[in-house]
Amino acid sequence: MPRMQVYLPTDLYEIVKERRLPASELLQEAVRAEVRRRKLQSAGRRYTAELAAQVGQPTPREKARAAAMAQRIAGRTNRKAG
Repeated sequence: MPRMQVYLPTDLYEIVKERRLPASELLQEAVRAEVRRRKLQSAGRRYTAELAAQVGQPTPREKARAAAMAQRIAGRTNRKAG
């Protein structure tokens, strides 16, 4: 397995050492998660560009409605079913 030297700020270094955390494993997980996040972000941008090409750009009214709906959804608290 190839090796890479990584620098941490002092506060993170001290936490890793104090808690005896597996730094290499944590870094691998973090890098995998970030790579996945960026791939999904890129796929989302491509999808919305394709969608806009098919149906056109949203109107200001449609954008306002979507923003209001997103605000309502974000403001909801988690409710239990039943």
